[in-house]
Amino acid sequence: MKNQLTIISTVVTTLLGILLASCVGNPSASIVTVTPGGIVPAVYQTTPTVAPIPESGFDAEEQLLISIYERVNPSVVNIDVGISAHVTGSGSGFVWDTAGHIVTNNHVVADANEIVVTFYDGQVADAELIGTDVYSDLAVVRVDVPTDWLHPVTLGDSDTLRVGQRVVAIGNPFGLNSSMTTGIISALGRTLPSAQMLERTPVGFSNPSIIQTDAAINPGNSGGPLLNSRGELIGVNTAIRTETGTFSGIGFAVPVNTVRRVVPQLIERGYAEYPWLGISVDSTFTVAELAEPLNLPVTHGVLIDEVVPGSPADQAGLQGSNSQVIVRGRRINVGGDIIIAINNTPIRDMDALVAYLVSNTSPGDVVILTVVRGEETFDIAVTLGVRPR
Repeated sequence: MKNQLTIISTVVTTLLGILLASCVGNPSASIVTVTPGGIVPAVYQTTPTVAPIPESGFDAEEQLLISIYERVNPSVVNIDVGISAHVTGSGSGFVWDTAGHIVTNNHVVADANEIVVTFYDGQVADAELIGTDVYSDLAVVRVDVPTDWLHPVTLGDSDTLRVGQRVVAIGNPFGLNSSMTTGIISALGRTLPSAQMLERTPVGFSNPSIIQTDAAINPGNSGGPLLNSRGELIGVNTAIRTETGTFSGIGFAVPVNTVRRVVPQLIERGYAEYPWLGISVDSTFTVAELAEPLNLPVTHGVLIDEVVPGSPADQAGLQGSNSQVIVRGRRINVGGDIIIAINNTPIRDMDALVAYLVSNTSPGDVVILTVVRGEETFDIAVTLGVRPR
């Protein structure tokens, strides 16, 4: 019996030695526990990995954000405006080029009789208004300063944006110069009526493809840049949704690809031209919502309510509504053509049609509309006009 216990003890000691050696050579190996009942594997454990403290004292994300701020902040300016002897306003802007052009929001400089630009380092210069556009809520001012004051932003591509992508806003909220906030893209493809950006603008046209973000945007941020993780401009902060006048988690920015199309026009001639089709729609219901009650042959598209006389749509032969029906207790106009595609690109609704026209066409372009009229589906060529100003 004594010999048997000695043999068992020797075996146990040998096994423990092997297991412990294995653990030493492999820090992630299982840890064992010896009990009166034998060898019992403990819960699988790993040696905790502790990230080394970076020499700079900042982790990778902090270093990225610091780098963006230090590279782009010299491009961002504060804009103070005088509207009358007793009314002033302020906002943000950013350097567009080394010729002294600075981009901001139209509503920041509208009706201003004096515009003062303050650079990140405290240098101050008077600015002249070069051009404005109420539809995109963009404006350009110009300063006559040494070129070493001017650090133009780098433009990104808003067509490649994705919901969830990190964004950075730099501006002057509440007059606090050079403030930086971070967040994500909350949604894409929002539409803001021009009148929502500037209440004096008559409703009738919208600004499509708007970026929604949760990066904090407050009064004074208007006109400042919205940036991606590479420090590239992807939008111009323009509005917030709020019931208190301060940020409540929803901000909006004009996409940079709209800025690319509008700003050069403002610099060249002081205003921007947009393509115009010349139709109106009843926004009470979408085609998708009307498809079943009206027995429509399609479930997407733009149901034309009215064709503006003499417009490109009128000249091309598009037709508006010819009767009325009651749907869910609401009286709506029906019987008009349904536009389901433009240049072979399917159109979901009016917002999508406007977004396509603004992003992909110019006045004078010929577009091919795919139209459903009754039981027929056919193509119509339309030469786009210039949106009435």
